[in-house]
Amino acid sequence: MNKLPRITLYFWIMKICATTLGETAGDLFSMTLKVGYAMSSIVLLSFFVIALVFQLVSKTYRPLLYWGVILLTSTAGTTMSDFMDRTLGLGYAKGSAILVALLLSTLALWRFTSGSLSVDKIRTTRVEIFYWIAILFSNTLGTALGDFLADDSGLGFAGGAFLIGGLILVISLLALYTKISKVLLFWLAFVLTRPFGATLGDFLTKEKGGLNLGTVYSSLVLAAILGVVMVITIKNKDMHEKQGV
Repeated sequence: MNKLPRITLYFWIMKICATTLGETAGDLFSMTLKVGYAMSSIVLLSFFVIALVFQLVSKTYRPLLYWGVILLTSTAGTTMSDFMDRTLGLGYAKGSAILVALLLSTLALWRFTSGSLSVDKIRTTRVEIFYWIAILFSNTLGTALGDFLADDSGLGFAGGAFLIGGLILVISLLALYTKISKVLLFWLAFVLTRPFGATLGDFLTKEKGGLNLGTVYSSLVLAAILGVVMVITIKNKDMHEKQGV
């Protein structure tokens, strides 16, 4: 029942592309198309639930389905975070704190009920549900944290992206050269790739402090990159299956 991808370099490239695209696509729905944060969140969460049902009933790893769900958690997370921080007026710091608490509670409950947070040991539907809830919260947190770093901290979009990118690099080195828990480092990197994608996405699209490429053009370019990497991933998956790896 191994329905998750192997954690390789391609995985992290896909994750960063998907989270960056989620930021630009979320802004495309809520702001460019003027759907609004609340309505965008409802629509995108509905698509997420539908896609998740297909993912849960699937018996094997299906790259298009898996990364489609990841993309929807990222896109919905963008609009949900903006709804909390801007429409409800919670602000980036308070919104981030609430989402950190929700994420940690989900991980703690997952660890308590299953005994492990390892993504290599997801063998039941219950554990997989915990996995996707954690991803949804982490991708929602990423937008709030990215906005906090870019706006409230004064780092700007590029500065926030460089800071988080540096932290991800440090975690990668720790994973390679230390005996620190790989599960802990995985989740730290997984969570941080979302604010990295959020700040990078805003850097691409925003006029003030960014490249001002717009949400439409940026989303199309990111979707193309994601598609190319996905094709490579699927080909590698097929090659491993033929070789019996």
